[in-house]
Amino acid sequence: MDPQKLKEVLERIDILDDRLGFKLRARGTARSTTEQLDDRVRDLVEYASELRQLVRDLVVAVGSRSPAPKA
Repeated sequence: MDPQKLKEVLERIDILDDRLGFKLRARGTARSTTEQLDDRVRDLVEYASELRQLVRDLVVAVGSRSPAPKA
């Protein structure tokens, strides 16, 4: 496992959550307009797409060997 890559991916997950997480949390949608619903769907698609890439990077980080120690 490459601990540096793992740390980088976890930091990126935190950044993603800070940037888009609040948009996806429960809000009243009972009387949302079509435009508001479209915006929420766009936000969700962006979040899911970035999260998918982060999961891939996380799997690579876990499956990678640690870099050789520097002398």
